Parts: sequence; C-alpha cells; structure tokens
Amino acid sequence: MKEETNRRSFIKKVAIGTVGATTIPSFLFAEPSVAGDAEKEGVKPSAQKKRLYNAPYTGQYLNRIAFPIGGIGAGMFCLEGTGAISHMSVRNNPEIFNEPAMFAAINIKGHTNAIKVLEGQVPAWKKFGQHNAGLGGTAGATWGLPRFENAEFKANFPFANVILTDKDIPLNISIIGWSPFIPTDADNASLPVGGLEYVLKNNSKNTEEGIFSYHSRNFMSQPDTKNSIKAMPNGFVLSAEGTANDPQKQGDFAIYTNEPAIINYCWFRGGWFDGLTMAWNSVKAGEVVSNKPVEKDAPGASLYIPFKLKPGEQKTIRLMMAWYVPNTKLKLGEVQPVFKEKADKDPLLKYHKPWYSSKFKDIEAVTSYWTSNYVDLLQKTDLFTDSFYKSTLPPEVIEAVAANLTILKSPTVLRQYDGRFWAFEGSGDSWGSCHGSCTHVWNYAQAISHLFPSLERSLRDTEFHESQNDDGHQMFRSNLPITPVVHNFHAASDGQLGGIMKVYREWRISGDNEWMANIYPKVQASLDYCIKTWDPQGKGVVAEPHHNTYDIEFWGPTGFATSFYLGALKSLATMGKFLKKDVQRYETLYARGKQFMESELYNGEYFVQKIQWEGLKAPNPTKVQSFHTDYTPEAIAVLEKQGPKYQYGAGCLSDGVMGGWLSRMCGLGDPMDPEKTRKHLLAVHKYNLKTNLREHANPQRSTYAIGNEGGLLLCSWPKGGLLSLPFVYSNEVWTGIEYQVASHLMLMGEVEKGLDIVRACRNRYDGEIRNPFNEYECGHWYARAMSSYGMLEGLTGVRYDAVDKTLHINSKVGDFTSFLSTATGFGTVSLKAGQPSIKVAYGKIPVDKVVVSGIVKKLA
Repeated sequence: MKEETNRRSFIKKVAIGTVGATTIPSFLFAEPSVAGDAEKEGVKPSAQKKRLYNAPYTGQYLNRIAFPIGGIGAGMFCLEGTGAISHMSVRNNPEIFNEPAMFAAINIKGHTNAIKVLEGQVPAWKKFGQHNAGLGGTAGATWGLPRFENAEFKANFPFANVILTDKDIPLNISIIGWSPFIPTDADNASLPVGGLEYVLKNNSKNTEEGIFSYHSRNFMSQPDTKNSIKAMPNGFVLSAEGTANDPQKQGDFAIYTNEPAIINYCWFRGGWFDGLTMAWNSVKAGEVVSNKPVEKDAPGASLYIPFKLKPGEQKTIRLMMAWYVPNTKLKLGEVQPVFKEKADKDPLLKYHKPWYSSKFKDIEAVTSYWTSNYVDLLQKTDLFTDSFYKSTLPPEVIEAVAANLTILKSPTVLRQYDGRFWAFEGSGDSWGSCHGSCTHVWNYAQAISHLFPSLERSLRDTEFHESQNDDGHQMFRSNLPITPVVHNFHAASDGQLGGIMKVYREWRISGDNEWMANIYPKVQASLDYCIKTWDPQGKGVVAEPHHNTYDIEFWGPTGFATSFYLGALKSLATMGKFLKKDVQRYETLYARGKQFMESELYNGEYFVQKIQWEGLKAPNPTKVQSFHTDYTPEAIAVLEKQGPKYQYGAGCLSDGVMGGWLSRMCGLGDPMDPEKTRKHLLAVHKYNLKTNLREHANPQRSTYAIGNEGGLLLCSWPKGGLLSLPFVYSNEVWTGIEYQVASHLMLMGEVEKGLDIVRACRNRYDGEIRNPFNEYECGHWYARAMSSYGMLEGLTGVRYDAVDKTLHINSKVGDFTSFLSTATGFGTVSLKAGQPSIKVAYGKIPVDKVVVSGIVKKLA
C-alpha cells in the first residue's frame, strides 16, 4: 500500500513538473523482486511460483511481456518488458508482429560502455521466433545495438513501469508507459495517444552529463504515395499522404517531447542499413544532429535532449505519441438490400471510420489536445489506478482483472464514427478475428458495462435494432459500419437470451428508465422469437437445436441453454412488471422451466444434456441436411448410434450453468436452485480442473494449456457417456470460462476453489511462455477473458443499482476494500466489522440505501 501511495505521489509530481533532485521514488528504483512468503501473499504453497501474483516481472518472466498502450477503438502499441516498442497497430487493424525500428538511447560522457539503447536484453525467442525472422535475420531491427544488462517490469494498469540497471551506467533509469483510462469518460479513454516518461536519476557521487535521444524509422510509410517526416515543435511526424483512390494509406504518427529538443528530420539516405547505421553513429559519438525536413522519402528521424544531473538529481523526459489514421476499407457483414444503396452513397456507412476522426480533423488537432490535457488526463487516470489497487482482494484476482482490461486498448475493439462500440472476438496476427461484437462471446465480458456503461449500452442498441428483424430474430454478428443486417443465419441461443438479461443489467447500472422503456418492445419480440424457435411446446426448456458459443448446435434440452432461458424470462418479467405490463406468460414458462431443469436435467451432481433429435420441430438430421452440418456417410453411421455430432450429453460442462452466472452478474439473482447450482460448480472444480495436462488427449487447439500446465477443461465425462465426436472445442481450456466458473464459485461461497482456477490460469500467463497481458483464444486479447471482472462481485457481492440508488454488499471474504465503478463515478467500497463505507474518487455515486447480506445498514 505504501508503494502505491508513493507511485501516485510521484506521478503527480511528474505531471506538474515538480520532481526535484531529492525525490527518490522507491517503486521505480527497487531491487529486483524475488519470491517471498507465499502465505503472506494469500497463495497456496502448492500453487506458488517463483514470481508472486501482481508483483514485478524479472528474468525469464520478461520474455513475452507486451503491455498495450492506446485508446478504446483507436489502436495501440505495446511496451515490452524490456522497454521495447512493438505490436504497432495504429492503422485500424492488428499488426501483432509490427516491431518498428524506434528506440530511445543514452550516451553518458566520460564512462566506458555508457552508450546504450534504453531497453533490457532482447528475449531469446526473438532470435528466431519472431515473424519472418528467418528472412534476412530481421533486417532493420535494432536488436543488435548495446542494451542494459537488467530490466524489471511492473504493471499498475493502465501504467507500466520498466526499471533498467547496468553496471556501466551511473544512472537508475525507469520508463513509465501509459494512456488515458478514466471510467465513465469513454471519449478521453478512446484517444489515439500514448505517453512514455523516461526518468533518469543520478546514482553516483559525481555530476553526470549526457544526451538522451529518441529515434524512429518512418514506419507509417506506405507504397505508391508520398511519404515524409514533418516538423512539429520538439518532435516530428511520421507521415504517409494517401491518394484519392486509396485514402486508407493516409496516416500520421507524432513523436515529441515537452521540452526543448534538437531534431534531425531526415536520417542519412542510402541503401542497405545506412540510415540506422548513421543514426547510431551519432549516438555513439555523442553528437546532436540537426537536419531540416525534406519534401519526401526521409527514412527516419531523431530528437536529442542534452542533460546534466548533479548527484542524487533526477530528470523526467516526457515523450508523447499520437496518431491519426482516419480512413479505412474495413467493411464486415452483409447490408440489407433495401439499405444497401444508402450505405454505398454514405462514406460513414460504406467503410469504418474511427471515432476519433469525428473529434479531430488532423494530427495537429490530436497533438494539441494531448499536450493541453496531458496533466489533467494523467491525474484523472491515476485516480482510477489508485482506487483499483487499494483493493485488499487476493493478488491473483487483482492481477487477472487488471491484465484483461488491456483488451480495451487492443485492436480487438473499435469505435465507429458516431461513437458506438463494436468489436471482434479477438485479434489475429494481421486481421480481426471473428467479427461483429459476437453476442455469445461478449456475454462473458463484464468490464465495459461497469467501466464505460454508455459503450456497453450501445451494443444493446445495435443488437435490438440494426441486428434484429421484426420477427425478433437476431443476427449474433453485427455489421461494420453498423447497418441493418441480412438475416441469413440462425440465431445464437446463448447470445440472444443473454442479451435480454444484459438489457436489465444496463438499465440498473444506468438508472435510465426511459431507455429501458423504449427498448422493451424489441426485447419482448426477441424473447418471443426464442420461445417460438427453441421452446415451441412451451415447456420452459430450450430443446430444439440451438446454436451457441461452441459454433455448433446442441440438440435436445441442455442445462447450458436453459439456464440462459430462465434468466431471460426472469429479466423480461421483472422489467415488464416495472412498466406495468402483463408478464404472466413469461412467469409461467419460467416456473415450468425451473422445475424441468432441476428435476430432469440434474443428475444429482451436475446439470446435463438430454440428447434428442426425433420428435422435435426440426427435421431429423439423418433425413435432411440442416444447420450447415455436413454429415458424410461415416458421420451418419455415427449419428444413427449416438445422435447428432457435437453434443455433450452426460458430460460435466464447465459453463453448464453459465446463464445462472450471467443472471447474477446482471443483478437478477439465481434463476435455478442455488444449492444445485453450487453442486454443479463443485463438480466442475472436481472433474475439470487439472493440475497438469500431460496425460490429457486434445486433438483440438491444444496450446491454450498443454503438458505440465494446469487448466480448466471445458468438459469431462466422469460418469461415462463420452461420444465419439463430442462438441467442438470440448478438450480445450479457455481463460474466459475459467474466470466465469471461478467468479461463480466465489458467488456461491466457494472462494478457495475459485482461486484454484485463477491460479492455474495466471500460472500459464506468467510472462515466460505467454504474455501476461494477452490471454488468447481465437485470437489475441480475446474478449471472453473479461469475465475476470466478475470476480470483484464474486468475492464481495458489491453491486450498485442506479434505479433505486442502492449499494449491495454480500462479502465472501470478510472485511475488504474493493473497487467500484458506476455510470456516474468510481471509487472504493469497504466493509469492516460489518460496517460499510464508500469513498468516491471521481464523479459521484448517490447512495440512498445500503444492503449488506440482506440487511439494511447505514454508511460509515
């Protein structure tokens, strides 16, 4: 806690320029971390690794670290554990292996070997594992230049700290990377900007003099257009002009500082490695090079800042970055024919344009805003960080939640010109993975609804308007730009039913009764479609073949989909009663479904599926090909013995009661018997959580968890009944489901078992093999992993209801302090000896009533 207080104080001093010669921030210049007392950190010794949870990364744990910096839907670059810049994805598209030649360097006079790039050693995997490493040995990379001996990385989202040390360098050097993140302020969290604070502290007894410099190739350069490097105060702009026929090539990236700098706007022009060679020659010689801009084709640019530091004195060099790429040819989905002519004529409907291009007309406008508001945005962002890390919850939980907030800064998410949120499921290496704000994947993500409720609400608006027809059928993938879709594929049961629950959630979080009343008819139409399609007999059970998050159809009643159905019925009935509507039909179906689920789908230990393909409204799949499922002759032979392909039947499905969890996350309570739900989750923990996977056979996508690693399998068949071809992905491990199950266990009071799952997951993402800030599934920064945010409520029961201004607390960990974000402000909630209190750090959170474990109490 003391370290975090020091961090916040230092950041404020950096922001306002009052860091003095005697300021020694211990959080920046700490000794490299080692493993300590496991029990003190709340970690079971059996689960303990060398690196403590939520602690600094050193040694081999730096290998894969890449921490996103950027804005929501604006693109990003990553600060690596060594201090390098990579994953440069600012052209409205993922570019995961884009590591441009850009680097800071230092030359300290009078010292041998005191000329180095301000980065730690290059991770060993890059020597050949980097994309295209075998082609010319990654020509043009900076990896062959001298670097610091040691690096340490510490994350305090959205801040990242890199500490560099070297026996030849008489300075302690730290890098603070960040970008604005202020819950409730979606626009300032969506800026195309990032900041790097280079803190140089003289650790010697002598006055030290040297030159700090920053260098970059023009990585914005595009073929067949004018490329240049433009002048700006104390910096330069890497630029590609674009053409009338290809405006998406237009793009600018500014790199500048807040103090006088000497600029070389044009590196040496020549062949082979001439430009970088000459740039490094100037660093090595301690030269300050000044060249004016040239009209075009400058290969790179540099800025130089000479400095002198007395013993104990430190200097902060603020490096600001901003980008502007306003045009794309990104267009996904199929537009309704009656709307297509309008879409083709309107540039904003034809291709995606990022939201920031509606706020800023060019790169100059972005840099002007960034410069003018830097201090204010830094301080407000730090209010969030300070509040979040005041938590007393287990460190593995805080690490998991914070690590996955980086998804909001990744190319997985976009904001279109009008500000509406849209997203992929994840980010491929060079393309968005699985388009359309996929409803069944985004069911799991709980972070945005609390941190930026207006953005989450825009997803509901899209789902129930542009993506839903008059019959109530929803396409679970929305178009980009957002336009009315063509309804040419079946609905997703979990996605559409989950959306009905989430409307209730958005209403209670926003307190906007008018919004709920306006969308209610669309929500009712959606639920009526679900009843007609999947429960035509009115049993309260999803039985007809139903598409779902596993990209296949389940045939017959499933506990999985029926748990969603019950939650959706309860959601609509609750909203309808508030609006004084007749909801008897939905209440009757809910009662029937609950009884069926608990009596017919519960095997005494967990909920299952009753596979059925005859006697349904849907045609027998042996007679008629349906649902895009290809039945070869050999597949038909299997089907006639076991039923349709890709079922789970008697299996113990990890998210087999996922609808119950989502219902709790939405503030609707348990839709099924809580005790049976708890037992299902205990069975999942017992059968599906593996401490290692050496003997586990997985012919599917195995690298999510493999070999000696542990993880939570999607399904197991402890009582038999494993089909020859169980549902697709059944043998895999998905972090989003790990956190969903962990959060649900916590809600049910099974905290330690929930933490077992969290530890297994975070032990895989420790930096050695996988990036701790990039939990992948079908793509990098996969959205499902934001289910981790649900663990905050899982442990504390903290939920704010803006409709009746009530703060709910139901702690499973005794006394605590935890982060709370609402539609109007954020801060911390504490419970001490049964007494609740709240501290608002930003905005306001009006509380008229506090309910602690069902008992009304007063705030301290």
